[in-house]
Amino acid sequence: MSGTLEGLKVLDFTTLLPGPYATMVLADLGADVLRVVSGSRPDLVDFFPPFIPGTKISAASAMLGRNKRLLTLNLKDPRAIPIIHRLLDDYDVVIEQFRPGVMAKFKLDYESLKAVNPAVIYCSITGYGQTGSMAMRAGHDMNYIARSGLASYTGRKSSGPSLVGMQIADVASGSYNAVIGILAAVIHRGVTGKGQFIDISMTDGMIAFNAMYGAGALVDGKDPELEGILLNGGSLYDYYETKDGRYISFGGLEPQFYTNFFNAINRPDLIPGGVSPKNINAVKEEIRKIILTKTRDEWVAIFNETDACVEPVMTLTEMFNDSLAKEREMVVKLPLPDGGTVEQIACPIKFSETKPEYRSIGATIGSVTHTKDVFRELGYTDSEIEEYEQSGLFS
Repeated sequence: MSGTLEGLKVLDFTTLLPGPYATMVLADLGADVLRVVSGSRPDLVDFFPPFIPGTKISAASAMLGRNKRLLTLNLKDPRAIPIIHRLLDDYDVVIEQFRPGVMAKFKLDYESLKAVNPAVIYCSITGYGQTGSMAMRAGHDMNYIARSGLASYTGRKSSGPSLVGMQIADVASGSYNAVIGILAAVIHRGVTGKGQFIDISMTDGMIAFNAMYGAGALVDGKDPELEGILLNGGSLYDYYETKDGRYISFGGLEPQFYTNFFNAINRPDLIPGGVSPKNINAVKEEIRKIILTKTRDEWVAIFNETDACVEPVMTLTEMFNDSLAKEREMVVKLPLPDGGTVEQIACPIKFSETKPEYRSIGATIGSVTHTKDVFRELGYTDSEIEEYEQSGLFS
């Protein structure tokens, strides 16, 4: 079965997480993704533990490189430029995440490649965008979240802003906005024949995530405070510790849900106050004491029979073994080079006609590369390929 994006060919110059995750999504949906990497400077993700048993391949690298081919090329070598130009005949979507100006030094920036293929779609992912006073500034996920305003009302009054266990800015803002931008540009090109440049700032994306409270702050000029609003601990919507040191989540904002919740914990007297009673701190303390009287799984058994928006806080291994993840087919098996298999997280997008395909784990330098195959496809002879290899073009 052909993938949804069959025929889309993407030249991927990204490393680490935002770009590779974006191109993994595109590859899962059927795009032909060719990663261009340095043969002498492996991606840091290649060293991220744990490693697949019996191999030297990082589990994270194997997932992020899924369904992609790997081309090793020294972009500092001028001979790389005409090779990229040849690739642009087919690979007319380009994605990169260097700091602004780096690709221009290689003569592989948008304006340079547009001169070769005017229909090229070129996506750049950075922390702070291609323009503005912070364009050249270094940063990581938490920095983008901090600058976006989101961290100012995420956390506890007693301890301040809290870290999140996954890279929200990298993936939700960087990766998915890149995918959206690229696919929108592909549709536009299909109508007009014109390519374009896409500037993805992870901080811009995080700013946009302040959809509810950011909209309010622009109108009334008031900043949301830690544990001061409906969804950040300022109501009963929260996590509660159980007898065994685990946690449950309660998200029952609507009357029918919090009514069922209060009845389930044998406190119907609290129903009139709702999820945001005037004496919120006292009520919340009462609920904390009640939830501490039973284990997490005892509460799960009670709330499995109660429609109250209560769910357990699961570990990753619990989640992967849970019926929901299995029923939704969120874990898939991919073949390993030695004939074995490895489990990976599946693509979360479900199609009725074109299911995502999982053809291969990510190739890494020192394991599998497709450099020579790609060069042969471009029309280079074996003797030319050998000369390039011996003279360091692939390093």
